[in-house]
Amino acid sequence: PGSTPIRAPRESVKGKLTGRTHEIQRLIGRSLRSIINLALLKERTIWIDCDVIQADGGTRTAAITGSYVALMDAVQWLMSKNLVKENPVLHSIAAVSVGIVNDDVLLDLCYAEDAAAQVDMNIVMTGNNKFIEIQGTGEEYTFNDEQLAEMLNMAKKGIREITEIQRKTLEIND
Repeated sequence: PGSTPIRAPRESVKGKLTGRTHEIQRLIGRSLRSIINLALLKERTIWIDCDVIQADGGTRTAAITGSYVALMDAVQWLMSKNLVKENPVLHSIAAVSVGIVNDDVLLDLCYAEDAAAQVDMNIVMTGNNKFIEIQGTGEEYTFNDEQLAEMLNMAKKGIREITEIQRKTLEIND
């Protein structure tokens, strides 16, 4: 499964990025910058390159969740080499998609669900339950306060589960 019916080639190969790619880059950048103390990196820049292989939960959310893991891996390496003295990462981050399909609130929409969604949202949160970004739109449909609350609660639950997987993967003890 993917974000398109046929696997889209990497745009970097063509040398030209689309508006969609720029939007995703900005979203990932905003998300990562919100959880890192850049001053502790001093003059260093960490580049994170995302290529979502299986985007059945959404490319934006998968890229953000994976980018955090890549960031932590890079920071752990920098710290192991004493290139950075203190961990600059303040919190974990993860992201999920939620939406309304056939009047049901769903978590982690696949391509078919996303294409049929009445409402589609991407939620980015820290591991300590704070919002970084909420993107949501009605697709020829409106939604009310109760549906919004249900989507946000479902997103929180999904992000908690992902955060726990990230902690175990990175061997982080809180």
